[in-house]
Amino acid sequence: MVDLDLSQPPFTLLDDAGRERVRQGVDLAYFDRDEIILEAGHPGEYVFLIHKGEVAEIDTTQPAARERIGHYTQGDLFGAISILNGKSRYRFRAEQESLCYLLPSALFLALCDDYPPFAEFFRQTLAHKTRLLTEQRAEGGVTMAGFMLATVDECMREPLVVPATTTIAEAVATINERHADSLLVARDDGHGMVTKTDLLNALVVDERGRDCPLEGLGRAELITVAPGQYLFEALVIMTRHKVERVVVMQGEAPAGVVELTDVLSYFSSRSYVVSLQVEQAESLEALAAASRRTPELVRALMAQGVKLRFAMGLLAALNGRIINKAWGFLVDERYHGDSCLMVMGSEGRGEQILKTDQDNGLILADDLDWPDCAEQMQRLTETLIELGYPPCPGNIMVSNPEWVGTVSQWQRRIARWIEARDGDSLMKLAIMLDSHAVAGNPALLDRVRDDLFAQCAGNELLLSYFARTALRFSTPLTLFGSLKKPQHGIDIKKGGIFPIVHGVRVMALERGIRPTSTLERLDALAEDGRLEPRFAEDLAEALSLFTELRLRQQLARREGDAEDTRPDRVVVQELSSLERDLLREALHIVKDFKQRLSHRFHLEYS
Repeated sequence: MVDLDLSQPPFTLLDDAGRERVRQGVDLAYFDRDEIILEAGHPGEYVFLIHKGEVAEIDTTQPAARERIGHYTQGDLFGAISILNGKSRYRFRAEQESLCYLLPSALFLALCDDYPPFAEFFRQTLAHKTRLLTEQRAEGGVTMAGFMLATVDECMREPLVVPATTTIAEAVATINERHADSLLVARDDGHGMVTKTDLLNALVVDERGRDCPLEGLGRAELITVAPGQYLFEALVIMTRHKVERVVVMQGEAPAGVVELTDVLSYFSSRSYVVSLQVEQAESLEALAAASRRTPELVRALMAQGVKLRFAMGLLAALNGRIINKAWGFLVDERYHGDSCLMVMGSEGRGEQILKTDQDNGLILADDLDWPDCAEQMQRLTETLIELGYPPCPGNIMVSNPEWVGTVSQWQRRIARWIEARDGDSLMKLAIMLDSHAVAGNPALLDRVRDDLFAQCAGNELLLSYFARTALRFSTPLTLFGSLKKPQHGIDIKKGGIFPIVHGVRVMALERGIRPTSTLERLDALAEDGRLEPRFAEDLAEALSLFTELRLRQQLARREGDAEDTRPDRVVVQELSSLERDLLREALHIVKDFKQRLSHRFHLEYS
């Protein structure tokens, strides 16, 4: 019997008996350098698992310069698709002396029959494979099974119910007193929901008075769940309806409210105390103490295999609340309705997990008189540094007058950037496209962004200049399609994350798509018909994979107390066989996307 490591997918999809059948049935074979292991067009007789050496995958229909499309090393597996399809589409050739375990086709097919998930693995998309990798990493804390069995009543907050005759002023006082984001309004025909945003819009946008009753405000049709429903179902309902809270109904009466951040935090070792600490902080000191706990929340989320999209949503919400609370502590309330604090970059897209450099700006109403605004913004920048948000090396912060201005001033700046089309102007334009309001009046940012989209509409020359940046960095693949493996690691931000983020940003600008999240933009582009749904899903999964690999290595360096001098570097040699396979496949998706961008915007790319 061969002593074979079967601790990686797809063999983890077998039970102990299945893995024992593999150990009993495999043999070990030697292949000399340049020896053909499996020829194109021939039926597959074995599944090959490399014990030592390197194997090239060759498309014999391509010219010599482009024929090599894959590269396999120790721990990699190939040949399964050849058995399932009846013949091999590609040629597999030993690049050096190699030893491979051979799993006979008859045994492989028998395992596929007996273990359907094992068979399905070989026909899965990148999205399915990355989900499998995420599930494999889950360990300790709240397991996936534990989360699936948790019910809504374990996570709900007490509902705040007020009569419809309650005034806006009374509602604001109630929300502030109870540290809540919403309240329920008892009406003759049932209950409705009013949020902080609804109250702010009523006062600022609709110009309603403080004594105006709540009747007619907010959402009339509630999104509801039952106390005994699974918490996971509540998360699915929130995602489907694009809401951040659902009402728990016991018969005809509201029994509680479940917030999205509560659900995601519950998934993280039930440590939703972090978000509650942020909510309940009544001083900068208390806020700083809560802010310092976010890294441990990140580690818990990653250790338990939480899908990165949800993890980013939770941390973006927490960071937004931290900044919003700091703003509330420092800025006089009389200026809140006539100013808007925005975050930009990865924070604006909601795609940052670990705290990084500040990227923020301030929009003021045209007629606002705020004499000490500069001093207040300098203090805000210093406070955010104390809360764990380092200063931006490019000085893109509210303490810099260039990132503070009235609505009219911002509109004129954007016009200059569009006309200039130089590198600095295009960078600033990209930053504004990702801007997201975190405090003050978001309607001011909406006005600026509306003007931005109006000025860019149909500007093909601008789009061409803008798109060219996505091709700036090379994809870290060799000429033969295999992963580059420098000792210091590959720059996953430049080679993988940036081309997707910026390429999708350009397409969103072209189509007038307003969401700032790359994943939401991909959904919108697929719905718009600009991207095939399957390719949009693959881009989303590739982005999540790159971000997770980068994050894991950042966390590992932090835990080792090592200075993270290269935060964007991923060392390929430290990845598992499945991770290398997924990374290679994801980078090929990036390469395909760059070619599509090149064709659409008439750029030169090879």
